[in-house]
Amino acid sequence: MMADRVLAIGQTGDNVLESAVREHSRLVYRIAYSVLRNAAEADDAVQDTFLRMLRYGGKAAAIEDMKAWLARIAWRVAVERRGRLTKSAASHKLPSDDLASRSHGADRFLLETERKDALSRFIAALPDSLRDPLVLGAIEELSPREIAEVLDISEAAVRSRAFRARQILRERMTAWMGDRR
Repeated sequence: MMADRVLAIGQTGDNVLESAVREHSRLVYRIAYSVLRNAAEADDAVQDTFLRMLRYGGKAAAIEDMKAWLARIAWRVAVERRGRLTKSAASHKLPSDDLASRSHGADRFLLETERKDALSRFIAALPDSLRDPLVLGAIEELSPREIAEVLDISEAAVRSRAFRARQILRERMTAWMGDRR
């Protein structure tokens, strides 16, 4: 796993790095993947995130909220990587779970698949300023305080932007469902 690769790079005696990797590597990966939508790129972003922590040195032990600090680094690393990548908008899809059981019939399965695809497209079409707080809160399950630290905005802005993003998504999904009937 990615955590083992990062640990092999760092000093194995560094308990702070080892603890951070073991406790937060999944969060760091989810954040990177939510930005990059590519498993290999997300793995590289995780490694870069913990390498930055390693370069931070002994000061890492003094960090009060390691989760939020690493989330912020992961977000910045992933956004930097995304800026360097030349990917089409079609590659920005949410990871999809098979929510509809095939035992409910082909019609229901198709409808659920279409809904998930439409929602993914609508989320991808949101401006970054609205999409980022929504994804970090709803999908990555970070608190508004943690999101504010990651995005370097106020908690009020996080709540306002997430509310507006949900409102836009609700309007678009309602219109899309109306067009489907």
